[in-house]
Amino acid sequence: MQHRYHWPIQLFGIALVIAIFIAGFGSAVWQLWNLLMPEIFGLPALTFWQAVGLLTLSWIFFGSWRGLRPHGFWGRGMHERWAKMTPEQRESFRKGMERRCGPRSEATDADSPKA
Repeated sequence: MQHRYHWPIQLFGIALVIAIFIAGFGSAVWQLWNLLMPEIFGLPALTFWQAVGLLTLSWIFFGSWRGLRPHGFWGRGMHERWAKMTPEQRESFRKGMERRCGPRSEATDADSPKA
């Protein structure tokens, strides 16, 4: 019964870290915007919550949520599947991707997936 109240403490700790993260990055965006953008581009100054909203939109639009996963969208699984494929399976996969996406770039490595 000692661990009965352990999860609320962890939940509070996570919420605290998230609040500090939002406050820190929101404040940084807010201050940098208000110091630079009105002077350089003549844009209006932002409030703190507008800066947090702008930061959130930039994360959504530019994909920084990928940083929450260790290996991007495909993860380690795609690399493991590629390593287990025979040369014939790899060539079949490449041809299927060319039909869907167009020809490969010459700069890509021939023995690794570009997922």
